Amino acid sequence: MVKKTNRKAERVRRHIRVRRKISGTSECPRLCVFRSNSNVYVQIIDDVKQTTLVAASTLDKEVKTKHSNVEAAKEVGALIAKRALEKNIKTVVFDRGGYVYHGVVKALADAAREGGLEF
Repeated sequence: MVKKTNRKAERVRRHIRVRRKISGTSECPRLCVFRSNSNVYVQIIDDVKQTTLVAASTLDKEVKTKHSNVEAAKEVGALIAKRALEKNIKTVVFDRGGYVYHGVVKALADAAREGGLEF
């Protein structure tokens, strides 16, 4: 009998594997993505101080699209870039959170780059 794979556990394993290699500092914080079925969340994190510097999601009032799709990801990416530049954060390290760099995650990253973030 073929076992059903636990997709969430597989994503967490990929995320742990990625987190072994990257870490955010105060000079170059980590841009972390979490994607659920209904929303997209992004944080810029300083792992040394263990603080969230900037956050944005589809739940914010500035975001018009309230779903977890490519259009919403573009809006959230632009919003996180704008908020980061207001706090003088220009370079970040991108943490895709174990998700495939495709679709929503790629749209968010491209919009953040267009907004002025470097990674």
